[in-house]
Parts: sequence; C-alpha cells; structure tokens
Amino acid sequence: MGNRLDSPVCTRGEVILRQEPYVCVPNNSSTVSRCDGCFASESLKKCSACQVVWYCGSTCQKSEWKLHRLECVALSRLEKEKRKAVTPSIRLMVRLYLRRKLQNEMFIPASVTDSCNFVGALVSHLKDLDEKQLVLYAQMANLVHFILQWPEINLKEIAENFSKLACNAHTICDCELRPLGTGLYPVVSIINHSCLPNAVLIFEGKSSVVRAVEHIPEGAEVTIAYIDTAGSTITRQKTLKEQYFFTCTCPRCIKVGQYNDIQESAILEGYRCKDDRCNGFLLRDSEDKGFICQTCGLLRSKEEVKRIVSEITAISDKELKSTSPGSILFNGHIDHEEAFSLYKMTEKLQMELYHPFSISLMRTREELLKILMEIGDWREALAYCRLTIPGYQRVYPELHPLLGLQYYTCGKIEWLLGYTEDAIKSLTRAIDILRITHGTNSPFMKELMMKLDEAHAEASYNLSSKDE
Repeated sequence: MGNRLDSPVCTRGEVILRQEPYVCVPNNSSTVSRCDGCFASESLKKCSACQVVWYCGSTCQKSEWKLHRLECVALSRLEKEKRKAVTPSIRLMVRLYLRRKLQNEMFIPASVTDSCNFVGALVSHLKDLDEKQLVLYAQMANLVHFILQWPEINLKEIAENFSKLACNAHTICDCELRPLGTGLYPVVSIINHSCLPNAVLIFEGKSSVVRAVEHIPEGAEVTIAYIDTAGSTITRQKTLKEQYFFTCTCPRCIKVGQYNDIQESAILEGYRCKDDRCNGFLLRDSEDKGFICQTCGLLRSKEEVKRIVSEITAISDKELKSTSPGSILFNGHIDHEEAFSLYKMTEKLQMELYHPFSISLMRTREELLKILMEIGDWREALAYCRLTIPGYQRVYPELHPLLGLQYYTCGKIEWLLGYTEDAIKSLTRAIDILRITHGTNSPFMKELMMKLDEAHAEASYNLSSKDE
C-alpha cells in the first residue's frame, strides 16, 4: 500500500470511492466453505470438475465462469492430495495470473485502474522480508507455477507478487465486520494509513466502499486504518512496521513519548493501582523495583506483577488448547462451560492486575460476551456488552464502525429482554454511527432501521397501555 489518494470535497458519510475486486477468493477451510460468487455459506455445491470451488447456484457459477473456466482446468490436473494444499492465498495468486491472461487476450475488459499494469505498479517490499518469509513465498510460488504450468512466468516474479498481496490485499468482511474472504482492490491499495483516519473502508458484498467519516476539504489526502487502532502508539507502530514496513507519522503517532501518550499507553496496556479506590495509572519506578501509581504514589512490586502475569499466561495457554482444532471445542459440539470458566478466571486476574480500561481485559470480556450469546444467557450477555462500551468509546473514534456495532449488539439484547427504552437509546446510537460508515441502503442497515422503528412502536404501545 502507498502513494496517496486525494479527495474531492466530501461530507460525513459520502462515498469517496467504490471499486470491485481485481481478484478475490472466499476464505474457505476444512471447516468453512463459501460460494465463490457471493460468499454465502449455505446450500453449496462443489464444482464437479475441480472439486475445489463451491457455488450456491447457477447464477453465481455463471458470473464466475470466465475466470473459473481456466482455473478449473488447472486445478483439475492436480492430484487429490495436492488440491488440499490449494489455500485461499494460492488461489488468489492463480486467479491474478489468469485474469491478467484474459485481459491481455481481450477476453475481459481492462481499464486504467482495473488492469494488470496498475497491479504491477503496487509496492512489494520484497527487500524488507526476512529469509523465513522469502523461503515461504518461494515454496508458494513453486506450487502456483506447478498449477499454471506456464513456462513464461518465473518463480521470482510470483514470489514478488505474493509480497505485493501481503501488503495490498484486503480482508473482505460482511456488514458486521466478520471476515469472509480476501480481495485485491488496486485503487483502495494506494490509500495511505492513519491511526486517526478521515475515511473508512466497508464492503457491500464483494464491492469495496470508502466513505468519509469527517468533512474532507478538496485536495486533502484520504486516509483509512490498515490495522485495528485500539492500542498504544508503540503497539500500533510495531504492528505497522512488521506488516507494512513503514513508520506511521499520523497525528496520533507523532505524540509518541509525550506525557499524554505515555499516560494513555499505561492505561491501555499497563497495570492498575493496588488501592481499589484509586483509578490511577502506573509507571516503572526509577530504581526498577516495580511500578508507581501516578495518582497516589503506591508501589506495586515487580514480583507481584510477574506472578499474576504468569498465572494469566498459564490460563491463556489452556484457552488456546481448548479452542484449537481437534480439541473438545471442535468435536461436534462446544464445551461452553469450560471455555467460560477459563475466560472468567482470566478476567478475575486481569481485573486484579490491569487498569479498568485495559485492552486485554476488554478482549477477554468480548470472548465472554460471545460465549454467553451462543448459550443464550442474555442477561449476563447484556451485562458484559455494557461493560465493553466504555472501553470501545476510549480506544475508537466516535464514528468507528466497531463502536456502532457494539451499540447495535447492546440494543438487540436489550430489546430481546424487554428493555425497550434502553434498546431505543442503543439502536439510535448505533444508527448515528453506522449510517455514516455503512450508508443507509444495505439490507443490514435497512434491517437495523426497521428494528428501531419497531422498538419505537412497541414503546408507544406500552405507554398507551399504561394510560388505559
């Protein structure tokens, strides 16, 4: 990713850019399959020839046929065991070369921003990769070369293109930001990153849509967030350097090392004061004996911190084992009781160690919320959903889709439990955010607005019933 995209005058919620993928694939695995055309996961049938690709029906199969016709021939040549090695990343690269071939031979149209030349100009950062990553790309390039069997392409070029995809492809998500697939959107790829962006990238089906989340003057640079921006400046910088090979100089990141930035980092990723009545944040003391509360001056020893951290790590290891493939959580049913118990133990220790606004604590509560929703314990789920809201408000801008979606979840649960007035407040807050980030025309947004109308109607009926 790189270069830049300048904006015409844009108001909040206005679409800056809409682009179809140059190539895309669903994130299929041994446990989840999706239609190649629409990414649906129900009523699927495998392509009878290659036995790799899935479709939900003839409409999607026909829409994908020009590209899959060539892909199908290539995949059908593989032995059954080799086909299992065809991951979404491998398929994305195969389809990249096939689309280039079809455009070069004029079988499908090409425009300035939808051509192999535009894709070829994307930055690869190949020189920044370590040996381990280079070896992996070389192995993947070998498989792509074996599948295509085109003597004119060389392995180095394929490996370089894998590096380009790693830096420039986007995860395609549904309206609730759940990942569905991966796609390459050449124009979106030139939009630069900011930890305080003025635009947001959302997907409508497979179409990418970039919307303004604030007024953008004519000629100003459009920015989006490449990563989840919840985290300290140091954490965000580290992630961006490792994944995208640059040092961010956005308005948030230039404050690194300043007192306010150090304070925010200590709150989001540091420890809490030993005094439960104190809400201060801790910094390491000058003699390296531990961490001193910046509000009341109490010292928390390194030994105590290490002990609790080791206990949390031990439980986290159990959580990973219990939720990994092959565990009891994936043998036909989920042992929610065990998962819930482990996360509750983690939460208890984190509450003892971390600041109340800790991101680690927030993530643990997100997992507890998911489990409670899966088992239908709605009252407890609502309690946890409400606990996460202050954390979201702190780590995300006021018009961030994740904050809007958390209000949406809260509103749904409140309505289910009969807390109609609370549901109206939560759903209204959700719509205030999501109408800017998502627009108002998607089925998801229409359903959300209809839910709010129904909640208002129910509240009016309840009020009139009381008056009678």
